[in-house]
Amino acid sequence: MHLLFRTFLVWLRRNRRGLDVHDVGRISFRVLPTDLDVLGHMNNGVYLSIMDLGRMDLMQRSGVLPRLMKAGFYPVMADETISFRRSLQPWQRFSIETRIVGYDEKAVYVEQRAVAGGEIYARATMRSRFVRKTGGTVSTAELASVAGIDISGSTLPAWVTRWAADVALPPARGSAPSEWD
Repeated sequence: MHLLFRTFLVWLRRNRRGLDVHDVGRISFRVLPTDLDVLGHMNNGVYLSIMDLGRMDLMQRSGVLPRLMKAGFYPVMADETISFRRSLQPWQRFSIETRIVGYDEKAVYVEQRAVAGGEIYARATMRSRFVRKTGGTVSTAELASVAGIDISGSTLPAWVTRWAADVALPPARGSAPSEWD
């Protein structure tokens, strides 16, 4: 809820210069007091929330979002991993850079970076799936067809494939008991 105002601003700016969905999207922010943790720097969870806005901006500016919404598709996050290098401080300007790194049969893989002064402060890797409002997962082939994009030449880096396998949980319809060794 704390990003409601920022979300509205990103939505209002949806008609900025267009991008291809495979370009690097960049959107600027400033660290606000509501972004801070008790140590006075940007809270680790806020990075991921603001990265949501970077993905939204890329989908809007590439023209993909309206097509997917019309088809009744929406993204859900399946996996996220983030690494931190430096802390963003109060009122500091930074940008979120967003780039699709590849696809498999069911998911879109995205890299995002929090960058200030040309330096990476944090980097996240994400696996996102698209689902239908009526239920069910959308294959990336169907997603590409509806979005009007070509994913045929996309090769997923080997380390991303390993990462996805290493962090995956069992499917939602399967069992996943919480048992500690």
